[in-house]
Amino acid sequence: MPTYATRRSALALAQSRAFVARLLAGEAAAALTELQVITTGDRVQDRPLADIGGKGLFVKEIEEALLEGRADFAVHSIKDVPGTLPAGLVIACVPEREDPRDVVVAPRHRTIDALPMGARVGTSSLRRAVSLLARRPDLVISPMRGNVDTRLRKVDGGDCDAIVLARAGLVRLGLVARATEVLEPEVSLPAVGQGALGIECRVDDEATRALLARVHHLDTSIAVAAERGVLVALEGDCKTPLAAHARRVEGRLQIAAFVADSGGGRLRRGERDVPWPSSEAEARDVGLSLGKELAD
Repeated sequence: MPTYATRRSALALAQSRAFVARLLAGEAAAALTELQVITTGDRVQDRPLADIGGKGLFVKEIEEALLEGRADFAVHSIKDVPGTLPAGLVIACVPEREDPRDVVVAPRHRTIDALPMGARVGTSSLRRAVSLLARRPDLVISPMRGNVDTRLRKVDGGDCDAIVLARAGLVRLGLVARATEVLEPEVSLPAVGQGALGIECRVDDEATRALLARVHHLDTSIAVAAERGVLVALEGDCKTPLAAHARRVEGRLQIAAFVADSGGGRLRRGERDVPWPSSEAEARDVGLSLGKELAD
């Protein structure tokens, strides 16, 4: 019986179980075993990710479980996956993407523009901080980690005036009604891979790769490959305010990206509009080209 690995947070469990249900749709007798893994990123909640090693800390222990044979595949939020994978592992499946946009939860003021001068906005994302301060330089960014429920409790309790979250996470938790404003990419450009899952397995596990191929979504995979190309070119991590969002528009790939210094300075933006790529590799090259331009 195949085993899948997942983080133990409510969001990780919800999206993993929803993915597995879709993977096994119509196979009443089929079953998979769930391996819950507590990652370093989950254990250390009192410091910014940049101070403890970056995003890879949400996947490191899970990838070890794959390499050791304790799990056959892993369900990740692909925005947590570094641009370079360990030898022997591959992202074998990218299912259809959920809405990649950010949302505001501001129970008293509703929108970013309605927040009072000097309002406190909770987020530990340097990317979101850069976007918010570009729109409202007067805002005070309040570092905030923790799971979705923890952040919602903090804004409800008045610890801050607003928080910014991924809409996809609220959708998967059945909490999308908590969003008071959806931020369009022109206001808050999404993180690389936001809203998409990445299903990782061993390169040489042909049976698992064949199983996962059932729900691979090529358009999503191509868009995410372009975004991850930007990430790789810029060697991005949690110390880097970086965003990239790709989409298919009338048979073309449109991708926008930005990167800034760790303090938010030297903001560089770029875009590409090219014919829709025929493969993930071609899309990745588009992202690499854009990322290298931003690096100069």
